[in-house]
Amino acid sequence: MPPTLAIANKVYSSWSMRPWLLMRHFDIVFDEVVIPMDLDTSKAEMLRHAPTGKCPSLTDGDIVVWDSLAIIEYVAEVHPTLPIWPRDKAARAMARALAAEMHSGFMALRRSLPMNMKRSPATLRLDAEIQTAVDADVARIEAAWADARHRFGAGGPFLFGAFSAADAMFAPVVNRLQVYAVTVGPETSAYMAAVTSLQAWRDWQAEAEAEGWRLERIEAI
Repeated sequence: MPPTLAIANKVYSSWSMRPWLLMRHFDIVFDEVVIPMDLDTSKAEMLRHAPTGKCPSLTDGDIVVWDSLAIIEYVAEVHPTLPIWPRDKAARAMARALAAEMHSGFMALRRSLPMNMKRSPATLRLDAEIQTAVDADVARIEAAWADARHRFGAGGPFLFGAFSAADAMFAPVVNRLQVYAVTVGPETSAYMAAVTSLQAWRDWQAEAEAEGWRLERIEAI
């Protein structure tokens, strides 16, 4: 019996996107439950799947794993033959460090430019202080991506050549940079184009566009 991945809205939920994109890309079979956010029933429904009452969560038999990065690590452990993390030790160490940095950081970007798969690209006017913090996050992201590409990206268009967990963790950032028309360098643009060309990305995008509900307010998701 395949595991079940409980996720929130595909339009908005960056944390849900990460394990979904990775599992779909690596052809890992799973059942999917979508729980819309911001409904009166949302919390109770999410609590049926994980003790945090949040999405995403993965149920595999009597094992329940929550949090995007924990799910990715679990999936990598269950499927050790798949290159979910880079095989090279140094590349794998850097990929894990970048994934953890994404997991815990870039709060200005996440709060001010939330993921939105239905938004038409356009800049967003921000308070000067907030804009400065967002710009700092974007600069760090571009530097981190460039460093990974220069050191380990010779084998393909992704951060470590082939698509890996690190790319899945940063995928929602690609949406943010796109839909808020953030100015980035050519190397960043090329990497973003590689991510959005993935079949898994196109599938998520199409399914997000088909969703019929919307949130009035989203922040840091």
